[in-house]
Amino acid sequence: MKKLTQAEEQIMQVIWNLPEGGFLKDIIEMLPEPKAHSNTIATLLKILVEKEFVQITNPNRNNLYSAKISKSAYSGSRMAGLTESFFEGSYSNVVSFLVDKNQMSIEDLESLIEQLKAKQND
Repeated sequence: MKKLTQAEEQIMQVIWNLPEGGFLKDIIEMLPEPKAHSNTIATLLKILVEKEFVQITNPNRNNLYSAKISKSAYSGSRMAGLTESFFEGSYSNVVSFLVDKNQMSIEDLESLIEQLKAKQND
C-alpha cells in the first residue's frame, strides 16, 4: 500500500469521519485551521483518487468523495511498515520501545494481555 503525505493523511482523516462521503465543501469545513485554499484541497483529493485511496461518485454533477481504503487497513499497513523499518519486524520490540520511553505503562500492558487472552478464547 502506498504511503500518504501528511497533507494527504489529514484529508483522509476527514473522509474516514464522513461514512457516507463528502463534497469538497464538507471536507474543507472539517479541516483544522489554518485551512488550505480549496484548489489545494481539490488537488490533494485528485491525488488521493489517483493513489486509489478515494473514490468519486457524481450525484448532481458534484463530486462526492468517499474512502476506498479503510482507516483500519491503512493503519495496519503503516504500523507494519514502521515495525519492519525501525524494529526489525518485531512487535515485541515496538512494545519494549514504548515502555522504555514511558509511553506505555504496566497497566496498559496488563490491559493488552487481557485483550489478547479474550480474543484467544473467542
